[in-house]
Amino acid sequence: QVQLVESGGGLVQPGGSLRLSCAASGSIFRVNAMGWYRQAPGKQRDLVATITSGGNPNYADSVKGRFTISRDNAKNTVYLQMNSLKPEDTAVYYCNANIDYRNYWGEGTLVTVSS
Repeated sequence: QVQLVESGGGLVQPGGSLRLSCAASGSIFRVNAMGWYRQAPGKQRDLVATITSGGNPNYADSVKGRFTISRDNAKNTVYLQMNSLKPEDTAVYYCNANIDYRNYWGEGTLVTVSS
């Protein structure tokens, strides 16, 4: 059984930084695209960033220039470096991965940007 486990969320002041991690574990043959989505209270879940197995990133316009997605294929882990955080970045951040052509989600980690 495959699991995605996120870590790194928390409370940060506006302008601050956080780094999220998500590790895939279990019976895995191949990890394809990985990514991060977020859901603010009362809103739908939206794409933040994705990265292909070859390392090509894609970002939502709202985070371009502030967030960086990366991955370590040897560890089946994806990262999200978040800089210059804004209150509107407050949300539950979910890890997503296509593993052996099935879609998996993590349980989410809360990021709160507030003074």
